[in-house]
Amino acid sequence: MSRNLIIGAGLTAFFTGLAALSFLWTPYDIEVLDIPNRLLTPGGVHLLGTDHFGRDILSMVMMGARTSIAVALVAVGIGMGLGVPLGLWAAARRGSLLDDVIMRGNDLVFAFPSLVIAILITAVFGPSAGNAIIAIGIFNIPVFARLTRSAALPLWERDFILAARVSGKGAARISAEHILPNIANLMVVQGTIQFSLGILAEAALSYIGLGAQPPTASWGRMLADAQTLVSIAPHVALIPGFAILLTVLGLNLLGDGLRDWLDPRIRVVRT
Repeated sequence: MSRNLIIGAGLTAFFTGLAALSFLWTPYDIEVLDIPNRLLTPGGVHLLGTDHFGRDILSMVMMGARTSIAVALVAVGIGMGLGVPLGLWAAARRGSLLDDVIMRGNDLVFAFPSLVIAILITAVFGPSAGNAIIAIGIFNIPVFARLTRSAALPLWERDFILAARVSGKGAARISAEHILPNIANLMVVQGTIQFSLGILAEAALSYIGLGAQPPTASWGRMLADAQTLVSIAPHVALIPGFAILLTVLGLNLLGDGLRDWLDPRIRVVRT
């Protein structure tokens, strides 16, 4: 295994563990305000200090990890669940009207910046974590559809696909039994990349008030609340910022390491 894979898996596992632990335990209740102990520096009974409402920042980071990871995970699931079948369908009907309709629809979505689409959806239907999931998931669909189609097209010219067609298998069965297993490694790597982008998108939407709403904790909301406190309590902004940075870095390193680990050509070169 490469160093990127180990470091990325470690960082991802750490923040995923924090998110999972928050379901069972947090040092303090984030819905309880403690004004006399506001803006405490890290150390003592509050390991990472407190915010402007006296809430424990470690507890906020744990709950924020749960929100960010949940939103990004479901959004990536939507993208893969709809985008991969569309890409397989387009590749199986390459050159047809259906192929053109699917790919031009992807181009239409790509014509608008992802953040603009997310802002539009959340502004129309109201700010919430659920609408943020829908907004981020919609942009993930054409990403996976285009990648799936481009990866599947060369496989349709291979001899083992011709043998499957001669044996009487239809396009749907060939796609499920032969095409998809051969491109699964690409989907896994792209999934980790989109996962990190989903966390950034959720943080951006929460930062401008269109993501998860209080009292639900969010890293983007923590940054928005701390932007006027940087000069007097920089830790209130630095800690959630570093949480986002390290999580995204871990996922990107994980994706890079998985790409090297799952690519048989690189394994042969290393051997």
